[in-house]
Amino acid sequence: MRKHKSFILLGSAILIALVTTVLIVRVLQKTALDKERASIVTQPIAVAMADLSWGTSLTKDMIKVVPFPKEYVPPGCFSSAEVLAGRVLVYPVKMNEPIFESRLAPKTIQIGGVAALISPKKRAVAVKVDKIIGVSGFIHAGNRVDVLVTVATVKSSDPVTKIILENILVLAVGPDVEVDKKGKESKPVDVITLEVTPVEAEKLALAASEGKVQLALRNFNDTEDAFTRGMTIPNLLTSYSGGSAEHKTAAASETTKGRKASGSASATASSSSRHSGAVVQLIKGSKVQEVTF
Repeated sequence: MRKHKSFILLGSAILIALVTTVLIVRVLQKTALDKERASIVTQPIAVAMADLSWGTSLTKDMIKVVPFPKEYVPPGCFSSAEVLAGRVLVYPVKMNEPIFESRLAPKTIQIGGVAALISPKKRAVAVKVDKIIGVSGFIHAGNRVDVLVTVATVKSSDPVTKIILENILVLAVGPDVEVDKKGKESKPVDVITLEVTPVEAEKLALAASEGKVQLALRNFNDTEDAFTRGMTIPNLLTSYSGGSAEHKTAAASETTKGRKASGSASATASSSSRHSGAVVQLIKGSKVQEVTF
């Protein structure tokens, strides 16, 4: 019985020692962590309380201030929400992301929207599109596109498709409402806003009014211009037949000329062959007559 009591006392002592050790280690770790935190100098910075899209005019309730290690504060950030009130975003900002000066429009711009995003000497032109023209909804703000137009030429009524604008920035993509001609029904349509120069705006307006506009989505890294002659129906139908339409037309012309030349040669040959036949003298009494066969 005494042996059992000794084991119980020894086990209790070991358990108490382990618990005490764990508690002491935790207290020491907490004390060291508190000292480390106290030694870090922080600085308040302004971050977004939620995801904010470009063109948003900032207000105080969209921004919160959080402490950040002063040693690692990135340049261009702000320390208060009051300074950012009324500024306009030109780039989207995610939740808890610091708001930098590089993501804001100039201080003179206090109204949000697409107008705050247009570059100097550029214009914003809207193009009405459908699911096909808009590449099935895969075009988003910030993408780059080429603009194609299909229109009838002046010399011929046959249509021609040509790239008229390349590497154009998409400013916005949004829905609009199109009213029926009778004024009874309305249907939603997609509108894509492009950033262009004044000359490009004229080209785009003429193409949209006189022909059918198509957009082609570009890769972000593809910035080279492609110079094309345009596509016509004859070129389209002969694109995989071993040559262009011009070559086919020239070949057909040469073939026709060859046929005409061979036809005239054969006619001359036949005529000469008829004249170069056998000549026989036919004598009837005192009359002599030559007969050609």
